Amino acid sequence: MSTGLLALLDDVASIAKLAAASLDDVAALSGKAGVKAAGIVIDDAAVTPRYVVGFGPSRELPIIGRIAVGSLRNKLLILLPAALALSALMPWAITPLLMLGGLYLCFEGAEKLLHRGHEVGEAEAVGTPAVQEQQRITGAIRTDFILSAEIMAITLADLPAGGFWLRAAVLAVVGVGITALVYGSVALIVKADDVGVALARGPVAALRALGRAIVWGMPHFLVVLGGVGVLAMLWVGGGIILHGIEAYGVTGPAHLVRGLGQAAAALMPALGGLLDWLVGAVLAGVLGLALGGCIVGAVRLARRGA
Repeated sequence: MSTGLLALLDDVASIAKLAAASLDDVAALSGKAGVKAAGIVIDDAAVTPRYVVGFGPSRELPIIGRIAVGSLRNKLLILLPAALALSALMPWAITPLLMLGGLYLCFEGAEKLLHRGHEVGEAEAVGTPAVQEQQRITGAIRTDFILSAEIMAITLADLPAGGFWLRAAVLAVVGVGITALVYGSVALIVKADDVGVALARGPVAALRALGRAIVWGMPHFLVVLGGVGVLAMLWVGGGIILHGIEAYGVTGPAHLVRGLGQAAAALMPALGGLLDWLVGAVLAGVLGLALGGCIVGAVRLARRGA
């Protein structure tokens, strides 16, 4: 009896170790994929606060909450099953779809550089406040679907060959984690002004100064965040294209970028890793800007001819 109990406990321990190892794999793969999707995450966090422009403070968090719920629905109910089906039935399609998404990021980044003054909240709204709010939320969820699709594609492309449930778990963790990160950050951003105003009206001089600094600094912070988001889109988009064409046998551009990064790292070994990454990011961003500029030009010509 005691031998059987010990064997059972040993089996339980083995299962627990296997489960822990699986959780470690999910966490590691999710973190790696999340880093690769950083450009899209930053852009999403930079764009979303504009959807509450024009609404009262009492409606800001409810609007963000509804957009976040729509984002989760996009990721978990539509994109996650689609990604799993794609990896099972048409794995060869992942790279070209990812490259199409990369071209879209290049296009979006280049277009935003050419329209730096444009704000989502400036679009003319019609109807009652409730109708306007619903229109804004619908537009935000539609935009989020495109960005979420690219996030899930990046995650899927970065996953090694593995079991169905591991892939499903990683996609779910990335989807939920990035949604929480983006919309939690957006909630903090849009309410920062209110916090600053409250502090500025308080009795403590130091807190009043902090509150005034927050109120003054938030518009500048949003501008910087938006700029970083645009640059990150170009970097991520260009990098996706580089890796994609390398997968199809066109290795010269990717080898050149890696060679220049390694040469820069060799010049300053103490900052080797940083310089290697920075050179690669800059060159990928330049490629992304060039591709995006070409697509913007083609789209404008097509609109004029229509």
